[in-house]
Amino acid sequence: MDQVDKILERDWDAANQHGQEALAAGPLAESVYYDQPTGKVVVELNNGVDLHIPPALIQGMGNATPAELAEIVIEGHGIGLHFPRLDADLYVPALARGVLGTAAWMRSLGRKGGISKSPAKAEAARRNGRLGGRPPSTKKVLS
Repeated sequence: MDQVDKILERDWDAANQHGQEALAAGPLAESVYYDQPTGKVVVELNNGVDLHIPPALIQGMGNATPAELAEIVIEGHGIGLHFPRLDADLYVPALARGVLGTAAWMRSLGRKGGISKSPAKAEAARRNGRLGGRPPSTKKVLS
């Protein structure tokens, strides 16, 4: 057996071990469907939790049509979701943790939330201001 074969065998074994651990840890998708009335992708997990996700929050699915979202395949014993008409794949354990895309995508979602303006947000800012605003930093500056 040459060096390349040894490396491939080692990597194959490590990948299989990682896959078995991921399946054991879960959570895994038991069923999934696009709920037309609510406009959300619903993932029913093996731990009893149901995720109702607006497609606009999922990277690459903001402009998907209901017909494209309706076709969903559970893959890898429940660890993945595949949207054939969108050529998109989602990792179920990450979805359960609220990860809806790459780190850059998640930052962009946070920025959108941070710049939103609403009466509730304005009132919260006024309340915080009456309380003295943001507390001063407790970090000591070394000179």
